[in-house]
Parts: sequence; C-alpha cells; structure tokens
Amino acid sequence: MPIDRGQLLAPEHCAVLTMELQEDVVGTRSSFPELSAAVRAGGVLDNAGRLLDAARQVGAGVVHCTAGFRSDRRGSATNSPLIAAMLRRPEHMVLGTPGVELVPDLRAAPDDLVSDRHNGVSPFTGTDLDGTLRSLGVSTIVATGVSLNLALPGLAIEAVNLGYHVVIPSDAVAGVPADYGEAVLRHTLSLVATISTVDVIIDAWMGSQRTPA
Repeated sequence: MPIDRGQLLAPEHCAVLTMELQEDVVGTRSSFPELSAAVRAGGVLDNAGRLLDAARQVGAGVVHCTAGFRSDRRGSATNSPLIAAMLRRPEHMVLGTPGVELVPDLRAAPDDLVSDRHNGVSPFTGTDLDGTLRSLGVSTIVATGVSLNLALPGLAIEAVNLGYHVVIPSDAVAGVPADYGEAVLRHTLSLVATISTVDVIIDAWMGSQRTPA
C-alpha cells in the first residue's frame, strides 16, 4: 500500500514507537538468544536508530515502550505462559537494573518519552501510552522493535482500535523464526498497518522539510 506522504507521515502528527528494545530482550544481556540474533541479522537496531534520528530531526515524536517488573514480582499478573516463564527468572527485567535499559543503538535523547509496562504483552492497556500520544497530537504511529510473534501485532491492533494509523517499517522489526515473522507482516499486519521501510519513511519526512524552489 503506497504511503500518502502529505498526510499519513506528517511529522507533526507522527510518533515512532520502539517496542522492548531493551538489554534483557535484544541487547547483550538478552534472555531470548534466537530473537536477539534475528534482530542483529536484520539490522533492526541500526535501522531503528536511523529512523529515530530522523524523527527527532523533523520533529516527530519518539516514545520508547518498555517493560519492567518489581524484583518481588508483586503487581504483575502471571496470566500467560510467556509472562509466567519470564517472571520465574528472578533477575529478568527487574526495574532499576541494566536489563531494562534501552539498547545504546537507539541513541536515546533527553526529549524522548518512555511508556513503561508492568503487565500484559502489548503497550496500550494499563499504561499512559494513549494519553501521551494524544497529548502530542499524534494520529500515526510508526512501530519498531520486537516481536512480530506477539507484541507488535498486539500494538498494531490496539492502536487501530483506538483510532490511530499504523506504519510498520519491515526492516526495523523482527520475529522468530524469520519466515514466520515475514508471514505475520504479509498476512496479518498488512491488514491493519501500512508496511514500509525505514528509507521510505525517512525520505517522506525529508521531503516534507524541503522548501519548494
């Protein structure tokens, strides 16, 4: 689906969301080695970093959607097999530890916003994300990060249900196995989001900043 450069990606109504690009997820401390390897192999962190740099340059919003839990796990429901497995590891994703920090490849800036999650597997329910985006005047979300297996489909569906447009750069997301991630993009996410690339999005932003001769 082609991007309407004049409306869909207008920087003043657009925000880039990173999904769980944190040390314990995809960084040097990753508890998900297959996913971390897919992220590295696909250049996801480099591409996401370039996209964030461009977003800051043109004035689009940047919001990091993170997850973290208390060390005693109180206040976080273990109501899915994935979360139950993660919370059985006492050192995993503990608030205030290096494991919940953003990976350095994102070059996080002081003006970036953070929406932290302590329950569930997607970023809108039970967080301040919707309110944050509305306060910024955002109508289009550019979703990056992990994973195409679970969190990104949840993000996209929640966003559409809340009235947002969603754009997903295929080179700034990952899932495992790789062919499954590609199938999710093609057969599921393409039904609710515009599938694009980092370069196309950056080009659209840079074009919007050029003054006609």
